[in-house]
Amino acid sequence: MPTSLLLAEDDQRLRQDLESHFLHRGFSVHTCATGAQALDAIQQSRFELVLLDIMLPGIDGLSLLDALRRQQAVPVMLMSALGAEQDRITGFTRGADDYLPKPFSLAELDARVDALLRRVAFDRGTALRADVGGVILDQDRQDVIHNGKAAGLTASEFRLLATLRAHPGEALSKPFLYQTVLHRAYTRLDRGLDVHVCNLRRKLADVAAQHLQIQAVRGQGYMLIDTEHA
Repeated sequence: MPTSLLLAEDDQRLRQDLESHFLHRGFSVHTCATGAQALDAIQQSRFELVLLDIMLPGIDGLSLLDALRRQQAVPVMLMSALGAEQDRITGFTRGADDYLPKPFSLAELDARVDALLRRVAFDRGTALRADVGGVILDQDRQDVIHNGKAAGLTASEFRLLATLRAHPGEALSKPFLYQTVLHRAYTRLDRGLDVHVCNLRRKLADVAAQHLQIQAVRGQGYMLIDTEHA
């Protein structure tokens, strides 16, 4: 079965070029030129990948991302000419898995898309459920459940928790986590991982699982500590 892709881009030429490119790669592509069209599409269908322009007319890309995250755990890559650090942080905070500033090459786009799809395939190929600190890591839902309540993690947040869980009590470096969780190289100005850590801490607390603590280790990185079973 071809990979189903939702492409939301208001620039007609870029939209047509990207549609042609992904059709040639064998994807099933649904294109939208406005936020309203994209919102209707995500309410009617499920997709395996979403490429989302931030500056869509009407309903903007970030609002669409909010709506999408309430319905699907599909990988989402934001595309935008807004390249400032704060714009990238905002995108990750709202649940994006990757952020591709315009202009970009098709080679870079393909590399990012393939990395996202590899991560999804890897996640689905592992065990469906694993218990850590009384918290269920549900691979099928890409979420954690505590006392019957789901935390509502994004795919990146789930990968971060699963990676830390695989190395309990061990400080994992930022370069390692960027490669393993976000599949890109670490740079000192990139705050994407820190944003994911903050969101994950908050969501664990929201389901009363704050005994799973993600601790920053100065000069090293992050580690997962279970304070109830220390």
